[in-house]
Parts: sequence; C-alpha cells; structure tokens
Amino acid sequence: MTRNNYDEKEIIKQLREEQTRAGAFSSVVEIYSEQIYWHIRRMVFSHEDTNDLVQETFIKAWTNIGKFRGESQISTWLYRIAINETLTFLSRNQQVKVPIDTAEGAVADTIESDAYFNGDRADALFQEAISRLPAKQRLAFNMKYFEDMKYEEMSKLLDTSVGALKASYHIAVKKIEEFLKENN
Repeated sequence: MTRNNYDEKEIIKQLREEQTRAGAFSSVVEIYSEQIYWHIRRMVFSHEDTNDLVQETFIKAWTNIGKFRGESQISTWLYRIAINETLTFLSRNQQVKVPIDTAEGAVADTIESDAYFNGDRADALFQEAISRLPAKQRLAFNMKYFEDMKYEEMSKLLDTSVGALKASYHIAVKKIEEFLKENN
C-alpha cells in the first residue's frame, strides 16, 4: 500500500482484525516511517539514535495496537508515541553532563560528522541553535517551522493549549535569532 491508495478507515478496520493486523501494520510502517524519522531527527540530531527511536515508536505502537480506538488519525497516534519516546530519550540523556568547555560546538561537530549531514556552516549553526532550545520549545519550533503544522493540531498532539504553543514557538524563534546573531 502506498500513500496514493491509502484508506485510513480500511487500515483501521484491518488493524482491528487479528487475521489482517500484521499486514495492515506493515502498511502503516511503510507509509509513516519517513515522516516519523524526520520528526524525531529534528529533535535528536543523531541518525543512529533516531533510528532507535523510530523502532521504539513502532514497537510501542504494535504492542498497544489493541488500545488504538480510531478516535484520532493513525498519524496523530504515531506522532504522540514518537513525541513521548523522544522526550523520554532527551530527558534521560540530559542527565549525562558535558563539561562546559567542551559543550560549545559539540552539537555542531556531531551534526557535521554525521554521514547523513550534507549542509553548510549556516545550516550547522541553525541546527546548533535549535539543539540549544529546551525540549518543549524545540518540539514546538520543529513542528511549526519544518512540518508547517497548525497550532490546533500541535495542541492535540502535545495535549497543551494553543496559546502555550504560540508562546513556545515565539520564544524559540527569538532564541534562535539571538544565537545566530552572536555566532555569525
């Protein structure tokens, strides 16, 4: 199944039937893995960590498929799982402290040494600025800036108010602008 012939209602129906569940879930993975990958990647920056989190997202979705009631779209449900997995990963890894003298440029070095990075210095600075945002501001920024999500949709995914998201996005933009001015 491809995006062109994707029928959400039919997939949900197949996910509920034990005989068709595995095939339907394979279609879901095929259709949404790239979106989920890039959503997580903008938060995590490392290809390997992103792949692990994508895998964790789909494992969690598969093990909880019986709890999916179909009240939201499959993509919304997957995004919620991916967001929770990513925030858990970020909070767990935030406890690993980097000495202050090596922290500057560490994210840029990680991004630039990644085999999947093909950008220039400006892009690396932009990514570093984003990486310095607190997780929730980074999430709001990424969803709005890169994925062009509406605040209402973000609000449903993140279970927070539209006003809080607008504030987070605005603050994130200001922080990124300040970082770029200081480092340009």
